[in-house]
Amino acid sequence: MNSSQPYTTKLGVGLGLIDETRILLELWQPGMKPRDLYNYALDSGSLPNISARRLNNVVKELFAARYLVKGDYPANVLKDMLPVLSYAGLCQLLFIFTCRVNAVLADYVIEEYWPRYAGGHTNIDNNDAREFILRAIEQGKTTHSWSPKTIQNVAGYVTGCCADFGLLEPGQRRVRRIIPFRLEPRVAAFLAYDLHFSGWNDNALIMHRDWLLFGMDDIEVRELLKSLALKGFVIIQSAADITRISWKYKDWEELIHAISQG
Repeated sequence: MNSSQPYTTKLGVGLGLIDETRILLELWQPGMKPRDLYNYALDSGSLPNISARRLNNVVKELFAARYLVKGDYPANVLKDMLPVLSYAGLCQLLFIFTCRVNAVLADYVIEEYWPRYAGGHTNIDNNDAREFILRAIEQGKTTHSWSPKTIQNVAGYVTGCCADFGLLEPGQRRVRRIIPFRLEPRVAAFLAYDLHFSGWNDNALIMHRDWLLFGMDDIEVRELLKSLALKGFVIIQSAADITRISWKYKDWEELIHAISQG
């Protein structure tokens, strides 16, 4: 996730769209291009409540944009993980990958949601999200100035996504209740190995910005890794600010098998 990415309006294509994404992941096969997936999904009738035009937009602008990147890496891993994930776990994985390509959501969660949670707030208002967007525009985080309507829409998109992914209460609301959001153990193992397999060294991995999506600082991440060690996922040695991790699984196949046994 790169916070230098310009903010866009792309979240509006479908917000979280959890159930539909699960169906598309089940239909998708490695190597399948967006157009092929669209045709296959349309012919299968697996999404009968979505029009053909809407389905094309979802496949191209949401599914492909979020999960068919980096050589289809997200889709490949998500598809393999589906059988071992709870609904909450799936939401959290989709949340991670969505944040990685939508800086506006990632920054909102890190800079607004968690500080409000830590400050004892029980609700988040769309107007607060609107103020966040206005500040971002002033800071040059969009490629051009947005109209008042676009600002209001994107404010609704970020809070709506937070609701879909489990950080805020669902439904069509201007003011939403904050829901306790805790990293699922299987998702924690996934994220640790995801960063490891991506080439981050142990200490850089602990400081990675993705953990902030779950409100976790480096001290909390070290404690999390210790809990993963107790479950047999890693072997950890930590002294002062130096942490060394021995990674027990060499690829996704081994890790997902271990997760399924846990």
